[in-house]
Amino acid sequence: METTLLLLSTFEAHGTNTTIAVSNKTKGAFSKPDEDLELVSACQAGDDDAFERLVRKYQKRMLNIAYRMIGDYDDACETVQETFLSAYRSIRRFRREAAFSTRLYGICLNHAKNRLKQRSCRSRYEAQSMDDPVETEDGSFGREMPSDHLAALEEMERKEIQERVRECRNGLDDEYREVLVLRDIQGFSYDEVRDILGIPDETVKSRLFRARDALRASLKKVFGDL
Repeated sequence: METTLLLLSTFEAHGTNTTIAVSNKTKGAFSKPDEDLELVSACQAGDDDAFERLVRKYQKRMLNIAYRMIGDYDDACETVQETFLSAYRSIRRFRREAAFSTRLYGICLNHAKNRLKQRSCRSRYEAQSMDDPVETEDGSFGREMPSDHLAALEEMERKEIQERVRECRNGLDDEYREVLVLRDIQGFSYDEVRDILGIPDETVKSRLFRARDALRASLKKVFGDL
C-alpha cells in the first residue's frame, strides 16, 4: 500500500498557513472498543481503505500529541508518519486486548521519545522563528500571519512567553512530560493514561504530581513567583 499514507493529506498542510485545531480538553478521547473494530478487521483482511479511514480519524490528535511532546512541527509530522507506518505494519498482530486508539497513542509516544533522544545527540535546536507554528489559547497550533491587532512589541513578547513555557515543558524528563501532555494538555482520564502508558494507577498519579511540581519550579525560575 502506498500506505495511503495519506500522510499526504495528513501533512500536505506542511509549508502552508493551515491551522490544525484540537481542543485541550477533548472529552471521550477514546472510541468505544467496537467503533474501530470493524475498520481494524477490514484492514487485517487487506482493505487499505479501512486503514485510510483510521488515519483520517486520528491524524490530528496524533499530531497534537507529538507536537506537545517534541515542540517542533516538522519533527512532529515525521513522528506521526512513523506512528501510522508502525501501526499499519503491525495491524495483523493487533489482538484487541485494548482499544486500537490506546495502542496508537502508545506508539506515538514511543516514536516521540525516540526522536527526542536522536535530537539530543545533535546540537540544540534553534529557537522558534516567527514563521513557525505557535500554540494558541484554544489548543490549536499553526503558522500565524502577522496580526494587525497587536503591536509588534506585544506580539514579540507573547511569542517569547509561549516559547519559554514550551522550553520548560520540554525540559522535563520524558516520563513526566508524557503524563503531563496526556492528562493536563490532552485531557485523557487517569484510566486512559494508565492504559496508554501501561503503568499502574498510582504510578500515573505519582508521576503527574512530580511533573506538575517540576514544571512549576521551572516556570518559577523563568518568570518568578506565579
